[in-house]
Amino acid sequence: MSLRPTLRLRLTLLNGVLLVGAGAILLLLAWLLVRDALHPTDELLPGTTVTLADGRTLDAAQWQRRLVDTTSWELLAEGLGALLAVSLVGVAGAYAVAGRALRPLHQVTATAQRLGEATLDQRIRWSGADDEVAELAKTFDAMLDRLADSFEAQKRFVANASHELRTPLAVMRTEIDVTLSDDEADLAEYRRMATVVRDASERANGLVDALLLLARSEAQAGRALGRRTECDLAAGVANALSAVRREVDRIGLRVRTSLEPAPVLGDPGLLDRLAGNLVENAVRYNHLQGRMWVRTGSDGRRSWLVVGNTGFEVHQADVPGLFEPFRRGGQERTGARGSGLGLSIVRAVCTAHGGRVTAVAQPGGGLEVTVTLPAPGAAPVEAPTVRTGAADGSPGSPH
Repeated sequence: MSLRPTLRLRLTLLNGVLLVGAGAILLLLAWLLVRDALHPTDELLPGTTVTLADGRTLDAAQWQRRLVDTTSWELLAEGLGALLAVSLVGVAGAYAVAGRALRPLHQVTATAQRLGEATLDQRIRWSGADDEVAELAKTFDAMLDRLADSFEAQKRFVANASHELRTPLAVMRTEIDVTLSDDEADLAEYRRMATVVRDASERANGLVDALLLLARSEAQAGRALGRRTECDLAAGVANALSAVRREVDRIGLRVRTSLEPAPVLGDPGLLDRLAGNLVENAVRYNHLQGRMWVRTGSDGRRSWLVVGNTGFEVHQADVPGLFEPFRRGGQERTGARGSGLGLSIVRAVCTAHGGRVTAVAQPGGGLEVTVTLPAPGAAPVEAPTVRTGAADGSPGSPH
């Protein structure tokens, strides 16, 4: 089994090299100082002799050389021995300290290895010293929180999408089976069945289109748009109002518009769908003889689109939930018209273009949604987000 160059081993080797290097430098300095200091006979007259304890007589200069050599070698030998002992103790201590300091990293690794769709609730929850390792552990825990939320949202999205697609398919199959099992069914009955099947297929097709558009919009978030063309939000709103004119006349809505130029730079298809979704929602979730107001404008740095409507009452606490997929009026799969993806697409398109969307529940019922996007050449509008307060710089709804 080969020895892996782990972080613990590299830290230990680094500490060992520094310790041995520092000890060797100190030993060399001590050796040089001793050799320079041991010159007691330099001030004696030439020819001076020294009588040793064993009775021998030596020339003073010769005795000095022997003393310096002997002392230097003894210092070197004992110093090397001490350096070796200190190095061994220091390397062992560094290995133990590095292992203790890196223990949270092993916990991070073990947690990451255990992670799966069924174990996203596990966390490190480091409670040691507030150092870089603790910061890493907290960052990892925060990342796991985001992953858990993302997985939960994905599972909920898939479940809701499956339910929404299953409903029209079940309607079509039921109508076909009932009609085919009726031996007395005539042409009128088959026509009725065909109409129901057509409506159900259109609903399924619309849902698939909305899912694809939502995926496309979310894929653009955080990176450059595939298409960047100068557009006018006012033109997109005018087209959207024209498309719903018949429904507006049918339920007798009073529509007030103030469509000032609102230039933006982005994907024309996504921006048209953004305006269309807001206008369609304002009509779909309104009531007979209700009101709808639409405004666009720009101040040179940002452009905005405001769409408001009367309708059923929405609690302010439920407003953020309206931007989640398959949520209608704060409820999931209520059976109301539409796929429940309209505001989700609005949020995704707004985020992809570096803007923000805000929503305010209206007194007595209804909602006002404001989209703010950077004008051509301007910086992104703060951080892309969904808020529940009034939009900056946009006038309030009519009363």
